[in-house]
Amino acid sequence: MTAREIVPGVFSVGAIDWDRRIFDELIAIPDGTTYNSYLVQGSEATALIDTVDPAMTADLMANLDQLGVGRIDYIVCNHAEQDHSGSIPAVLDRFPGSKVVTNEKCRDLLIDHLHIQKDRCLVIGDGETLPLGGKTLEFVIAPWVHWPETMLTYLQEDRVLFPCDFFGSHYATSSLYVPDEGVIYESAKRYYAEIMMPFRASIKGHLQKLAPREIDIIAPSHGPLYDRPAFIMDAYRDWTGDAVKNVVVLPYVSMHGSTQAMVDHLIDALVQRGIEVEPFNLTVTDTGDLAKALVDAATVVIGAPTLIFGPHPQVVYAAYLANLLRPKTRYATVIGSYGWGGKTVDTLKDMLGRLKVEFLEPVYVKGYPKEEDFAALDRLADDIRKRHEEAGAIVA
Repeated sequence: MTAREIVPGVFSVGAIDWDRRIFDELIAIPDGTTYNSYLVQGSEATALIDTVDPAMTADLMANLDQLGVGRIDYIVCNHAEQDHSGSIPAVLDRFPGSKVVTNEKCRDLLIDHLHIQKDRCLVIGDGETLPLGGKTLEFVIAPWVHWPETMLTYLQEDRVLFPCDFFGSHYATSSLYVPDEGVIYESAKRYYAEIMMPFRASIKGHLQKLAPREIDIIAPSHGPLYDRPAFIMDAYRDWTGDAVKNVVVLPYVSMHGSTQAMVDHLIDALVQRGIEVEPFNLTVTDTGDLAKALVDAATVVIGAPTLIFGPHPQVVYAAYLANLLRPKTRYATVIGSYGWGGKTVDTLKDMLGRLKVEFLEPVYVKGYPKEEDFAALDRLADDIRKRHEEAGAIVA
């Protein structure tokens, strides 16, 4: 990715990774990603805000060469994770007079993870500023977005926010700014679901902390920049808010058709009652799509057959994921069938212990469902409709 000017004296100098399809060996990223790094040139000093993944160091250096950068005084590290900090050692080697500017927690992590020398670091605190000459960087400590040491950097004169992972999206594009808000909304929501959602309470507080600042451009460390910041900030307010939508997310597995029959019946029953359903057959599901669906759904219903004495392993993974991500879901339950016995329902209920949900009456049957079992699913659909009305997800 070639160097490009954002505002006078501020340049995007990062890299595009068109081919990457998995992140942290866990998160599917079907659209690739970018590692954004920004050069800020004042009349007295030059700062580099974040770097790139070590695999892309050469791209960063080429962009600095393109701009004829002969000196970097400060390397601002908003976040110690290696896709942002991993090229700091190379930049320090190339510019031996430079200092890493970060907070104390981040400095300690950089020493542990990258073996950066302590005397090459300049520690700052919340609200402190760094004058570059006509351009002033202000630092906002914002822990748990999504590590404990994260911070944001705000360029006061040009009203540009550099929030690192905050507001990001795993989306590889040659466009400097958001090319299509509809597309980026889905990508950013997926990113929020997979990375930020467990820290929803912290993020709500950081949004409030940013509110007094005038922001013209948001320049995250993944994905395109936002030249209409209200678009992504309003989306985050919605995702982190307490309101839920009239949606049931239904991840399921069926081994011999019994659970499938129950899933199909419940979907029809819910739709007849005016409830949107998002089913996910876990044998073919992209877990990123499942995570995105969990962001604002009012209810999660897990469809699970019993394998030996407990839930199918793919259902276990989905339940573990939901418990880890901690969506604002209000209600949960289990439907499915078993062959001879087991503790599937109790196991899954225990696995969802970190979710602050009301657990509705499960519908769990022996063998293929009978008429009375389908009737129980209808009652479950009635109960879900009632709960959604009580939660304000349905306006009667």
